[in-house]
Amino acid sequence: MHMSDALISPAVGLAMWGVTASVASYSLKKLNIETDEKKLPLMGVLGAFVFAAQMINFAIPGTGSSGHLGGGLLLAALLGPHAAFLTLTVVLFIQALFFADGGLLAFGCNVFNLGFYTCFIAYPLYKRLIRRTNIWFASIIAAVVGLQLGAFSVVVQTLLSGKVELPFTTFTLFMQPIHLAIGIVEGMATAAVISFVIKAKPELLTTTDTPMNRLIGTLGLLALTIGGIFSSIASSKPDGLEWSIFHTAGTDELHVTTTLHTMLERLQQSLSLLPDYNLKSGNVSIGWLDLGTSISGIFGTFIVAIAIMAPYIIKKWRKEA
Repeated sequence: MHMSDALISPAVGLAMWGVTASVASYSLKKLNIETDEKKLPLMGVLGAFVFAAQMINFAIPGTGSSGHLGGGLLLAALLGPHAAFLTLTVVLFIQALFFADGGLLAFGCNVFNLGFYTCFIAYPLYKRLIRRTNIWFASIIAAVVGLQLGAFSVVVQTLLSGKVELPFTTFTLFMQPIHLAIGIVEGMATAAVISFVIKAKPELLTTTDTPMNRLIGTLGLLALTIGGIFSSIASSKPDGLEWSIFHTAGTDELHVTTTLHTMLERLQQSLSLLPDYNLKSGNVSIGWLDLGTSISGIFGTFIVAIAIMAPYIIKKWRKEA
């Protein structure tokens, strides 16, 4: 559900940048109060895991579409909502900057749609449900709610942007059902990972002041494996947003309309090292393994982890110097 810049107007894009920056600032202040830098390694490795997981598109039977995990609910369940929102912000920023996945103007929309609803609405719902039911039911319901709200926000943002190619009612009727299916799968995947963490390190869900080297190592290795190997077998079918756009507008890509759109598109093209998670020179395969996708997965997991853990690494280095 990564929106491209062509889907929104400059006014909507800049407004959502402001909204997202405000939520990020609030989250950063809350994080400074609630925890210390020891949480950063876990944030880094979980961010890398979500980056890798988002590369795995799974086919939705009978639709010709695919979906991928958003990861916001999972991050919130393991890190708390404020750390989760900041972690997902870094993941989406790196995707936009180095992989041209999601527009630079639409960055605020993408963070809000994928992060705000899952971290601050779906996660509190998850906590209420888990007291009365179980991890699986709570995760699926919360994931569906978060993704439905995010999908509807995409529709509203295109409406406010005056995208006449995407009529509100028609676009909604395609966006909501397809993201319902994606939400169910995301809920199941979220429950599976949380169940694994509970078995491996149950105290993580109640306190952050505990050694986690083994868990961090396991999640880091899993992220590299998913990003470096399994990303090559991801479904090539259009994701839920692209599929909905095509069935609504008759094309899977809208054209940029303003000077700002053009400038940002050129900037993104110049900055992206591995556009669309592939080599600029074209696809290179070794058997079933797509080399460009594998390099993207490995590079992305490393850079996300390092970007998030940078304050922790610098502080530790200064202490030892």
